[in-house]
Amino acid sequence: MGRGPSIEGRKNAEDAKRAKVFTKLIREITVATRAGVADPGGNPRLRAAVDKALSANMTRDTIERAIKRGSGVDGGADMQELRYEGYGPAGIALIIECFTDNPTRTVADVRHALTRHGGNLGTSGSVAFQFSRCGELVFATAGDVAAEEKVLEAALEAGADDVLNEHGESVVLCSPENFETVQQALLDAGLDAAHAGVVMRPNNRIAVPADALEPLGELLERLDALDDVSEVYHNADLPAGAAE
Repeated sequence: MGRGPSIEGRKNAEDAKRAKVFTKLIREITVATRAGVADPGGNPRLRAAVDKALSANMTRDTIERAIKRGSGVDGGADMQELRYEGYGPAGIALIIECFTDNPTRTVADVRHALTRHGGNLGTSGSVAFQFSRCGELVFATAGDVAAEEKVLEAALEAGADDVLNEHGESVVLCSPENFETVQQALLDAGLDAAHAGVVMRPNNRIAVPADALEPLGELLERLDALDDVSEVYHNADLPAGAAE
Protein backbone atom coordinates (compact mmCIF):
# COMPACT_ATOMS: atom_id res chain seq x y z
CA MET A 1 0.00 0.00 0.00
CA GLY A 2 1.13 3.55 -0.72
CA ARG A 3 1.98 5.78 2.15
CA GLY A 4 0.57 9.28 2.58
CA PRO A 5 2.76 12.32 3.11
CA SER A 6 4.90 12.21 6.24
CA ILE A 7 4.33 14.48 9.21
CA GLU A 8 7.56 16.27 8.28
CA GLY A 9 6.40 16.67 4.69
CA ARG A 10 3.06 18.14 5.76
CA LYS A 11 4.83 20.50 8.16
CA ASN A 12 7.23 21.65 5.42
CA ALA A 13 4.29 22.31 3.09
CA GLU A 14 2.48 24.29 5.81
CA ASP A 15 5.64 26.28 6.56
CA ALA A 16 6.09 27.10 2.88
CA LYS A 17 2.47 28.24 2.59
CA ARG A 18 2.81 30.39 5.71
CA ALA A 19 6.04 31.94 4.40
CA LYS A 20 4.28 32.88 1.15
CA VAL A 21 1.44 34.54 3.07
CA PHE A 22 3.95 36.45 5.18
CA THR A 23 5.80 37.62 2.05
CA LYS A 24 2.59 39.12 0.70
CA LEU A 25 1.70 40.74 4.02
CA ILE A 26 5.17 42.27 4.43
CA ARG A 27 4.92 43.82 0.98
CA GLU A 28 1.46 45.16 1.77
CA ILE A 29 2.72 46.77 4.99
CA THR A 30 5.73 48.24 3.17
CA VAL A 31 3.62 49.85 0.45
CA ALA A 32 0.97 51.07 2.92
CA THR A 33 3.74 52.79 4.91
CA ARG A 34 5.10 54.45 1.79
CA ALA A 35 1.61 55.68 0.85
CA GLY A 36 1.12 57.50 4.16
CA VAL A 37 3.00 57.70 7.45
CA ALA A 38 4.84 55.05 9.44
CA ASP A 39 2.40 55.29 12.36
CA PRO A 40 -0.61 52.92 12.08
CA GLY A 41 -2.56 55.34 14.28
CA GLY A 42 -2.35 57.99 11.59
CA ASN A 43 -2.45 55.72 8.54
CA PRO A 44 -5.71 53.72 8.20
CA ARG A 45 -4.37 51.64 5.34
CA LEU A 46 -1.30 50.67 7.34
CA ARG A 47 -3.45 49.92 10.38
CA ALA A 48 -5.57 47.54 8.30
CA ALA A 49 -2.45 45.83 6.92
CA VAL A 50 -1.00 45.44 10.44
CA ASP A 51 -4.29 44.00 11.72
CA LYS A 52 -4.28 41.47 8.88
CA ALA A 53 -0.68 40.51 9.68
CA LEU A 54 -1.46 40.06 13.38
CA SER A 55 -4.44 37.87 12.47
CA ALA A 56 -2.00 35.68 10.51
CA ASN A 57 0.17 35.41 13.65
CA MET A 58 3.00 37.55 12.32
CA THR A 59 5.26 38.79 15.11
CA ARG A 60 5.44 42.45 16.11
CA ASP A 61 9.17 42.47 15.28
CA THR A 62 8.51 41.33 11.71
CA ILE A 63 5.79 43.96 11.32
CA GLU A 64 8.08 46.70 12.64
CA ARG A 65 10.81 45.69 10.18
CA ALA A 66 8.31 45.90 7.31
CA ILE A 67 7.24 49.38 8.45
CA LYS A 68 10.89 50.47 8.59
CA ARG A 69 11.39 49.19 5.04
CA GLY A 70 8.41 51.19 3.88
CA SER A 71 9.65 54.34 5.57
CA GLY A 72 13.02 53.94 3.82
CA VAL A 73 14.97 53.14 6.99
CA ASP A 74 15.83 49.59 5.88
CA GLY A 75 15.49 49.93 2.12
CA GLY A 76 12.31 48.93 0.31
CA ALA A 77 11.83 52.37 -1.20
CA ASP A 78 11.56 50.77 -4.65
CA MET A 79 8.37 48.81 -3.86
CA GLN A 80 5.45 49.73 -6.13
CA GLU A 81 1.73 49.02 -6.13
CA LEU A 82 0.39 47.89 -9.50
CA ARG A 83 -2.97 46.79 -10.83
CA TYR A 84 -3.55 44.61 -13.87
CA GLU A 85 -6.86 43.91 -15.58
CA GLY A 86 -7.70 40.97 -17.74
CA TYR A 87 -9.98 38.07 -18.57
CA GLY A 88 -10.03 34.45 -17.51
CA PRO A 89 -11.77 31.43 -19.07
CA ALA A 90 -15.35 32.12 -20.25
CA GLY A 91 -14.65 35.86 -20.27
CA ILE A 92 -14.52 36.19 -16.47
CA ALA A 93 -13.26 39.68 -15.57
CA LEU A 94 -10.19 39.87 -13.34
CA ILE A 95 -8.49 42.61 -11.35
CA ILE A 96 -5.05 41.61 -10.09
CA GLU A 97 -3.42 43.82 -7.48
CA CYS A 98 0.33 43.50 -6.92
CA PHE A 99 3.17 44.82 -4.76
CA THR A 100 6.53 44.56 -6.49
CA ASP A 101 10.08 45.87 -6.76
CA ASN A 102 10.33 44.58 -10.32
CA PRO A 103 7.34 45.46 -12.57
CA THR A 104 8.92 43.76 -15.59
CA ARG A 105 9.03 40.44 -13.75
CA THR A 106 5.55 40.88 -12.32
CA VAL A 107 3.75 41.64 -15.58
CA ALA A 108 5.53 38.71 -17.26
CA ASP A 109 4.45 36.34 -14.47
CA VAL A 110 0.85 37.58 -14.55
CA ARG A 111 0.65 37.40 -18.35
CA HIS A 112 2.10 33.88 -18.37
CA ALA A 113 -0.41 32.67 -15.77
CA LEU A 114 -3.31 34.14 -17.74
CA THR A 115 -2.33 32.79 -21.15
CA ARG A 116 -1.46 29.35 -19.76
CA HIS A 117 -4.95 28.98 -18.26
CA GLY A 118 -7.13 30.34 -21.05
CA GLY A 119 -7.10 34.03 -20.18
CA ASN A 120 -5.47 37.19 -21.43
CA LEU A 121 -4.13 40.48 -20.09
CA GLY A 122 -6.28 43.53 -20.85
CA THR A 123 -5.60 47.23 -20.94
CA SER A 124 -6.08 49.63 -18.04
CA GLY A 125 -9.80 50.27 -17.56
CA SER A 126 -10.90 47.29 -19.65
CA VAL A 127 -12.70 45.59 -16.75
CA ALA A 128 -12.50 48.03 -13.81
CA PHE A 129 -15.90 49.52 -14.70
CA GLN A 130 -17.47 46.17 -13.77
CA PHE A 131 -16.33 46.56 -10.14
CA SER A 132 -16.93 49.00 -7.30
CA ARG A 133 -14.57 49.76 -4.44
CA CYS A 134 -16.27 49.20 -1.09
CA GLY A 135 -15.77 48.03 2.47
CA GLU A 136 -16.68 44.37 2.94
CA LEU A 137 -16.99 42.34 6.15
CA VAL A 138 -17.85 38.65 5.93
CA PHE A 139 -19.36 36.69 8.84
CA ALA A 140 -19.68 32.89 8.86
CA THR A 141 -23.27 32.76 10.08
CA ALA A 142 -23.91 29.42 8.30
CA GLY A 143 -27.69 29.77 8.14
CA ASP A 144 -28.02 30.62 11.83
CA VAL A 145 -31.03 32.98 11.74
CA ALA A 146 -30.26 34.51 15.14
CA ALA A 147 -26.65 35.19 14.12
CA GLU A 148 -27.76 36.68 10.80
CA GLU A 149 -30.19 39.00 12.55
CA LYS A 150 -27.50 40.09 15.02
CA VAL A 151 -25.14 41.00 12.16
CA LEU A 152 -27.92 42.78 10.27
CA GLU A 153 -29.01 44.84 13.26
CA ALA A 154 -25.47 45.83 14.32
CA ALA A 155 -24.39 46.63 10.75
CA LEU A 156 -27.33 48.87 9.92
CA GLU A 157 -27.02 50.64 13.26
CA ALA A 158 -23.33 51.27 12.47
CA GLY A 159 -24.20 52.91 9.15
CA ALA A 160 -23.52 50.06 6.73
CA ASP A 161 -25.05 50.34 3.25
CA ASP A 162 -26.30 46.77 2.91
CA VAL A 163 -26.14 43.25 4.35
CA LEU A 164 -26.32 40.30 1.97
CA ASN A 165 -26.47 36.54 2.43
CA GLU A 166 -24.06 34.71 0.15
CA HIS A 167 -23.30 30.98 0.38
CA GLY A 168 -24.39 30.91 4.02
CA GLU A 169 -22.32 33.97 4.98
CA SER A 170 -23.54 37.39 6.04
CA VAL A 171 -21.74 40.02 3.96
CA VAL A 172 -21.77 43.60 5.25
CA LEU A 173 -21.11 46.35 2.69
CA CYS A 174 -20.20 49.96 3.35
CA SER A 175 -18.35 52.86 1.77
CA PRO A 176 -14.52 52.71 1.97
CA GLU A 177 -14.57 55.89 4.06
CA ASN A 178 -16.94 54.31 6.61
CA PHE A 179 -15.19 50.92 6.77
CA GLU A 180 -13.25 51.41 9.99
CA THR A 181 -16.27 52.86 11.80
CA VAL A 182 -18.47 49.94 10.77
CA GLN A 183 -15.78 47.38 11.58
CA GLN A 184 -15.23 48.80 15.06
CA ALA A 185 -18.98 48.96 15.77
CA LEU A 186 -19.36 45.30 14.82
CA LEU A 187 -16.38 44.35 16.99
CA ASP A 188 -17.93 46.27 19.88
CA ALA A 189 -21.09 44.23 19.32
CA GLY A 190 -19.06 41.03 19.77
CA LEU A 191 -18.94 40.21 16.05
CA ASP A 192 -15.55 39.21 14.65
CA ALA A 193 -15.46 39.01 10.84
CA ALA A 194 -13.90 36.00 9.10
CA HIS A 195 -12.69 38.45 6.47
CA ALA A 196 -12.74 42.25 6.39
CA GLY A 197 -11.22 44.85 4.10
CA VAL A 198 -11.71 47.42 1.39
CA VAL A 199 -12.15 45.42 -1.81
CA MET A 200 -13.06 45.63 -5.49
CA ARG A 201 -16.48 44.00 -5.54
CA PRO A 202 -18.10 42.99 -8.86
CA ASN A 203 -21.30 44.82 -9.74
CA ASN A 204 -22.72 41.57 -11.13
CA ARG A 205 -21.52 37.99 -10.97
CA ILE A 206 -21.48 35.74 -14.02
CA ALA A 207 -22.32 32.03 -14.09
CA VAL A 208 -19.34 29.92 -15.16
CA PRO A 209 -19.89 27.10 -17.68
CA ALA A 210 -19.04 23.68 -16.27
CA ASP A 211 -16.12 23.18 -18.66
CA ALA A 212 -14.53 26.46 -17.53
CA LEU A 213 -14.68 25.82 -13.77
CA GLU A 214 -11.49 23.76 -13.59
CA PRO A 215 -9.26 26.03 -15.71
CA LEU A 216 -10.61 29.09 -13.88
CA GLY A 217 -9.86 27.50 -10.51
CA GLU A 218 -6.35 26.62 -11.68
CA LEU A 219 -5.81 30.18 -12.90
CA LEU A 220 -6.93 31.71 -9.59
CA GLU A 221 -4.67 29.33 -7.67
CA ARG A 222 -1.73 30.15 -9.95
CA LEU A 223 -2.20 33.90 -9.58
CA ASP A 224 -2.51 33.60 -5.81
CA ALA A 225 0.73 31.59 -5.71
CA LEU A 226 2.71 34.47 -7.26
CA ASP A 227 4.66 36.31 -4.56
CA ASP A 228 4.00 39.72 -6.15
CA VAL A 229 0.21 39.25 -6.28
CA SER A 230 -1.62 40.56 -3.21
CA GLU A 231 -5.28 40.25 -4.25
CA VAL A 232 -7.26 38.81 -7.15
CA TYR A 233 -10.84 39.96 -7.71
CA HIS A 234 -13.21 38.38 -10.24
CA ASN A 235 -16.87 38.45 -11.22
CA ALA A 236 -17.42 34.68 -11.40
CA ASP A 237 -20.37 33.20 -9.56
CA LEU A 238 -18.56 30.16 -8.16
CA PRO A 239 -20.23 27.28 -6.32
CA ALA A 240 -19.81 27.23 -2.55
CA GLY A 241 -16.44 25.80 -1.63
CA ALA A 242 -14.86 26.54 -5.02
CA ALA A 243 -11.58 28.48 -5.20
CA GLU A 244 -12.08 32.20 -4.67
